[in-house]
Formats: sequence, C-alpha cells, structure tokens
Amino acid sequence: MSEGPLSEGDANASRIVRVVLPYHLRILAGVGAEIALTVDGLVTARTILDALEARYPMLCGTIREYGTGQRRAFLRFFACEEDWSHQPMDAALPEVVANGKEPLLIIGAIAGG
Repeated sequence: MSEGPLSEGDANASRIVRVVLPYHLRILAGVGAEIALTVDGLVTARTILDALEARYPMLCGTIREYGTGQRRAFLRFFACEEDWSHQPMDAALPEVVANGKEPLLIIGAIAGG
C-alpha cells in the first residue's frame, strides 16, 4: 500500500481532495474529468461522497444507494492504484488522496460475457 491513512490528529482539518468521475456521471453533473472538493475532517469515501453530493445534488443516488449509503454494485473506488471498493466507507483513505496529490477514482465496472 502507498502512504498511510490520514492520522487521527488531523481529523478536524479541511482538505482539498480530487475526484475523477466516470463519463456518464460527468455529463449528469456538467463537470470535467476531475473535480476538486473541500472535505472536512477525516478523508474517507463517505466524507468525499458527502461533499460531492452536497455540491452536485444531481449525483445523489447515483454512486451509493439512497437507503443504505452503500456503493452501487457497478461502481468501483480506486485510491493509489488499489481497489478500495470493499473497504468500509469510513476507512481513512491514503494520505496522498487526503492531501490532493492523488485523486479518488470512481470507475464504472464492466460486466458481460
């Protein structure tokens, strides 16, 4: 794994994080390939998605389920070239994502056969 997660001592800081969305969600939100968001507190998938949905309400329900808040089945989360899709939503993301050096990638999964 790359650099470790954001330390607990930094849990109250505001951070600028970068997010890359799949094409269909970029079109829906009317944004380019990458978005910069301010995240307060510990940088996790949940806090990033909270900030993303607050800024782009049209994305509510597109990345995570309305009732459970869990990631939708055909979307994946990648941080530092690692699949974070099955990590807990409240797990601290790597420091390089938390400080904006690397983006959180939200990728549409491909299924078929």
